[in-house]
Amino acid sequence: MERRVVWAIILMMVIAIAPAILVKKPARPAGRGTGAVGRDSVPTAPRPSAPRPGGTDAEPSGPPSAGAVLADTVVVSSPLYRYGVSTRGGRFVSATLPRYQTMERGKTGPVQLLPEDSQLLGLTLVNGRDSVDLGHWNFRPSTTALSVQGRPATLRLDGEEGAYGAELEYTFVPDEYRVDVRGRVRGVGPNGGLLLVGMGPRLAQTEADSVENLRDLALVTSQGGTQRTSFTDLEAGKPKTMSGPFEWAAIKSKYFVTAVLGFDSAGGRIAGVTATPPTNAGEKPTRADVRLSIPVGPDGAFSYSLYAGPMEYERLRRIGHDFDDVNPYGWPGFRTLIRFFAIPTRWLLVWMHDSLGLAYGVVLVVFGILVRLILWPLNQKAMRASMQMQAVQPLMKELQDRHKDDPQRLQQEMFKLYKEHNVNPFGGCWPMLLPMPVLFALFFVLQNSIELRGTSFLWLPDLSRPDPIYIIPLVMGVSMFALTKVGQLGMEPNPQMKMMLYLMPAMMTVLFVNFPSGLNLYYAVSNIASVPQQWLLARERIRRTQTAPPPAPPPPAQPKRKKQQS
Repeated sequence: MERRVVWAIILMMVIAIAPAILVKKPARPAGRGTGAVGRDSVPTAPRPSAPRPGGTDAEPSGPPSAGAVLADTVVVSSPLYRYGVSTRGGRFVSATLPRYQTMERGKTGPVQLLPEDSQLLGLTLVNGRDSVDLGHWNFRPSTTALSVQGRPATLRLDGEEGAYGAELEYTFVPDEYRVDVRGRVRGVGPNGGLLLVGMGPRLAQTEADSVENLRDLALVTSQGGTQRTSFTDLEAGKPKTMSGPFEWAAIKSKYFVTAVLGFDSAGGRIAGVTATPPTNAGEKPTRADVRLSIPVGPDGAFSYSLYAGPMEYERLRRIGHDFDDVNPYGWPGFRTLIRFFAIPTRWLLVWMHDSLGLAYGVVLVVFGILVRLILWPLNQKAMRASMQMQAVQPLMKELQDRHKDDPQRLQQEMFKLYKEHNVNPFGGCWPMLLPMPVLFALFFVLQNSIELRGTSFLWLPDLSRPDPIYIIPLVMGVSMFALTKVGQLGMEPNPQMKMMLYLMPAMMTVLFVNFPSGLNLYYAVSNIASVPQQWLLARERIRRTQTAPPPAPPPPAQPKRKKQQS
């Protein structure tokens, strides 16, 4: 019974965790500025060799027409961000986050969230049969630079071309990554129109593990629940259309996100989302032309909000409308259970770091010991139930031999034996089952919480990434072997248990070698903290074995009476 339970738990762990390792890695991204991203997409050009005053990002491709004015960039700065808004189309072309440093190999400095060919908030008006691309308009800005200090500040842009005109207002808040957007398109007509808002093509590379960061690129929408579409799941050259209305739509990487928030029904909900990947045959998409559709009335007015920043859970939660769910904790089918443990776990780790002043590595050590102390009484009860189960093993073996040809009778006698000796056959499972939800929760907290990004401890350069020299997975495996060895003291020699003594630690070491080093640290500390309890219980088991009389054998089976012949 216990052997089957152990194997069932092992299979559960492999099935639940292995996708994080075995998932197919996306192809290396194509070079910047290559390939169209859909028939209606805005083409892009390579980065200019010399920077323009006040701007650092590339302009849309294509030769400029005679007399065209190169776009300037209005820099909006606060202690949290440094956004660049291009006067060509009014789109966001840069988003620098001073509080976060880039980990991309070969680069230093603060995180740059947007790629060079960013089309974030680039606008296209669909009015009847007309399609007006505002992305090539030259807008007149209300200022050439904006400093947001202490109170909100507004940048206004105005432009026109032919029979159409547009007014844009971006209101920035000093202590938030949220930007409120209001605008009006002139010349829409009595039937209204449709505004296409750009979000693509992706987020910039910010992490040392570029493959994992690209694998986490996804389009996330909220419509009574979140739906994630990984960029690598898109089919090359085939648009994916999703019908709304949506409360928000976002593009996320591993730690950062840009999102359009359409909570205000008066400003127009997001009616739909279309993602069109490049037509590069044989490659997994790592970018897409993402556009949101927002209906506008005859007056041409529209409003929404932009979030461009880190996936800090508390900030996302304050926005509401389940925006914190853009950062996943768990795989589909497991997320409800895992988030139940992951959110409190993340909060406790951050609180211990901020309030107690402990390094995150020390926090994980304390947390591992704390979990074991909390579970000590339950583990004690479960392990003693396992002792009781071990004590009746000889009687169970005798029953199995006696009723091997009558499974139904065997089951009845076994339940009777459990009842007589007050044995719970599933009681010994608690020591393995109780820590599992916390272990899974920690896996996702360490993988996805930006608070732990780049946090070092001892020789570990980043607790959210694997140990580069594999010391901590080996420590975890050795501690698991020691825990199992101590737990088997006083037990009768058993080939299956001996196999588990060596197989389980070896398998878990191989499984955990590419997991976050912080997770291995927690599990190793948890194992070491469990050794004293296992040792005390092993001594108790030995004393019981030496002093307890052998259990009474079960009564012999009554021979079946022959029916009297009439």
